[in-house]
Amino acid sequence: MRLAFLTSTPPTATEGSGTFVAVDGLGRGLRQLGHEVTLRTPSLRTRFHTLDRWLYNAGVALAPPKADVVVGVDLDGFLWARRRRHQPFVVALKGIIADELLNERGHVRRLLTLQASWERANCAQADRVIVPSQYSAGVAVVAYAVPAAKIAVVPEPIDLGAWRELFVAGKARPATRPTVLAVARMYPRKHLDDLITAAARLRGRIAALQVRIVGEGPESVRLRALTARHGLGDTVVFLGQVPRSTLAVEYGRAHCFCLPSVQEGFGIVFTEAMAAGLPIVACRAAAVPEVVPDRRVGLLVAPRSPDELATALETLLNDARLRREMGEEGRRHVEAFDLMPVARSFLEALPA
Repeated sequence: MRLAFLTSTPPTATEGSGTFVAVDGLGRGLRQLGHEVTLRTPSLRTRFHTLDRWLYNAGVALAPPKADVVVGVDLDGFLWARRRRHQPFVVALKGIIADELLNERGHVRRLLTLQASWERANCAQADRVIVPSQYSAGVAVVAYAVPAAKIAVVPEPIDLGAWRELFVAGKARPATRPTVLAVARMYPRKHLDDLITAAARLRGRIAALQVRIVGEGPESVRLRALTARHGLGDTVVFLGQVPRSTLAVEYGRAHCFCLPSVQEGFGIVFTEAMAAGLPIVACRAAAVPEVVPDRRVGLLVAPRSPDELATALETLLNDARLRREMGEEGRRHVEAFDLMPVARSFLEALPA
């Protein structure tokens, strides 16, 4: 089968975040199953993302994709799909824009509202809408009026073989001081400020605690200023963007993983942490409980509660046995998200 994926997301893990990681991984899984996969990415970048996405879609409409099945990622394909003829069209929603914009402000929210209208039109024109979680399925029904019968749930994939090779090559040993790792694009919905506040409240309760944050984004300046106001010194360290080889070392050094996001359509970084054998502290919000079973692979707390976050981190950091048990269960749990099982599920979800 020939599959063409349309995505205006930048084709790097740094800029494309979890969307690119998921699409790239799915494509590799499908190729391993013997299918022909092309990934059509942007050729023009103005750095004004909303304009770039419209220009990309105009280009797709002018030069239609040739494949047995076309997969539009998020809003991509919305201009072409209006005039397609008999070609099966699937929309794969990674992070539903109408949901994400609820945590944004000002002009960012206004631009995302425009993008959400394109995404809604894309879903209306699709033969099948594939989402990564039951949570996202519910959002698609409410936000975009997608009929439930048109939706299929397929989780995001993780290349476990590649990550295991990176972990072995990194030869990382757990840090000598209690270490918490966070990995995220610094958007407001990730609420890394709650993690920083929790770190401040753990000062004096966890000796030599260090929180290491990988990633950059719109909240970067504010989060660094918050850390300075708390006088946290090297208790919170910002590592910026790092290559995957360095990220693998960071996973290997940490004692647990924490991301207090309140909006996740799935959350690939949680599966990466599980692959590394890290127990997780996260929020009981959005799709997180579907990916991170509470009290099995980690501890879930109420959203926007730095006190509960601090208590959960303290519990894990003070209990090596609990960390080990949850880490081992996480390694077992993440097997279901490997490339091949997810690629097979994706194929089963395609329209007949």
